[in-house]
Amino acid sequence: MFGWKKLNDLVAQLRPDLSRESLGVGPDFPGVAPNPLLSRDARKRNAELRTGALALGVLVDWREVSSDGSPRVVLMFDVETADGISFRGIADEDLTITELTRLSPGQTLPVRYRPAVMDHYVALARDADPARVQQLADEIASRKRT
Repeated sequence: MFGWKKLNDLVAQLRPDLSRESLGVGPDFPGVAPNPLLSRDARKRNAELRTGALALGVLVDWREVSSDGSPRVVLMFDVETADGISFRGIADEDLTITELTRLSPGQTLPVRYRPAVMDHYVALARDADPARVQQLADEIASRKRT
């Protein structure tokens, strides 16, 4: 049977820019789903991320996965949580052309992650309250000053 490991290896061969090494994540990263709409695991993960914990991500880079309709991109973030945990986060997002043109490395964006899983997946927190995002930014900044 064609297993997930073989599928991830095939994706890495076809798109070396989406390999674990290129994305800056470890061997435990499950990989980028070729089509998240057809993957039950990806749909479940995305639903869990919508209610995940809030963190801040500094955009490192991005890769366009497809440009059919609205562009699908993989965004790479250096994420910092309220608990002081730092990790490389990967968000698989559909963006508008306008959103895509506004991306800039070094940009800080609110993201959501799953603390119980910690598998490098994050999602843009488009619904985040700006006051809560500012509070989180202040908490992280004060921790760095001490």
